[in-house]
Amino acid sequence: MRTMFKTAILGLALAMALTGAAGAAEPIKIGAFFALSGPAASIGIPTKLVAQMVVDKINKEGGVNGHPIELVLGDTESDPTKAVMVFKKFLAVDKVVAVIGPTRTDTGMAVKKQAEEAKIPVVMTVGGDPVIMEGKMGNVDFGTARWVFKTPQRSSVAVKKVLGYLKDHGLTKIGLITASDGFGRDGARWLEKLAPEFGVTVAGNEQFNPNDVDMKSQLTKLAAAGPQAIVCWTIGDAGAIVSKNHHALGLSAPLVQCHGLPGPRYLELAGPAAEGDLMPATKLMTWQALPDSDPQKKVIAEFVHLYDEVYKFNKEYPINTHSGYAWDAIYLLADAMKRAGTDPQKLKEAIEGTKGHVGVSGVFNLSAEDHNGLDVDSMVMLQVKDGKYVMVK
Repeated sequence: MRTMFKTAILGLALAMALTGAAGAAEPIKIGAFFALSGPAASIGIPTKLVAQMVVDKINKEGGVNGHPIELVLGDTESDPTKAVMVFKKFLAVDKVVAVIGPTRTDTGMAVKKQAEEAKIPVVMTVGGDPVIMEGKMGNVDFGTARWVFKTPQRSSVAVKKVLGYLKDHGLTKIGLITASDGFGRDGARWLEKLAPEFGVTVAGNEQFNPNDVDMKSQLTKLAAAGPQAIVCWTIGDAGAIVSKNHHALGLSAPLVQCHGLPGPRYLELAGPAAEGDLMPATKLMTWQALPDSDPQKKVIAEFVHLYDEVYKFNKEYPINTHSGYAWDAIYLLADAMKRAGTDPQKLKEAIEGTKGHVGVSGVFNLSAEDHNGLDVDSMVMLQVKDGKYVMVK
């Protein structure tokens, strides 16, 4: 009896020791900064919620090689200067091993140089290409991007998707209306550069401030050039304003939006004016229409289940094209850490060595030359029909 008692005590002590060791494992700190206030908060807040959701999931499954992930949050306030301040705090105070975010291209560009100097992996959730571009294009010098990655499709990829669709439908004369911020300029740059490769002519190019509340004058100028389609490049509420203005002017040329707009908010704000509008998007927006053979379908189904049914984020922030970016960013980091640990150089190289990683936004195949890893086949073209998004070819 005494022997059995001693054995039980020893077993309990061993179990407690093992539990204590696991619980005391040093956490892996990852900085996560998004626009939690300011004009981009409608995108930044749900992105933060998804990041927390993913970290919870990974930690419940044992973390990264037994270490839990600790997310250190920061608010960029939709401001590039504030983003730099938060990033510096991540490094100097929080001692993070990697960073995800921010929300907009301008804030991403503000911290790009900081990331390169600090030599710390940053997986951005911004749409514009400049954050992972190097060297010069025209009169713009993008510097280096050895430590910066991003999970949303490159603007150039989305532009190719749009131009391919236009070419296939015989719409070869277009007018551009783009935001004057970094994301809008990036879209305009690629549309102008790539249009000739698809036999498409740009008949006019107008800009607007992302905070403008009326773009009729720009659209009227474009209409005078007789385009067969009008392509708009912006994110946020400005896209819906362009759609309403386009409808109010009675323009016959179809409106094609960019990959940053598909989501319930666009439909809500643009209302009936959105009918017929086209845009490229991640497969997340019409995932149920994917064939079962598509490797993304299972991953997206799990994401949607957690987002809608477990965490119920959809009640306040319905799923949109941005929703999966933080999921992909966290998983790219976590998978690379499992293979290489947290040494910055080894971690960077492991991310660059990622092949066939199935995410919400696509199947990622990265390299030292490609810090995004997604191509045109990761996107679908959507059209608004009867107030809903449907996949078109």
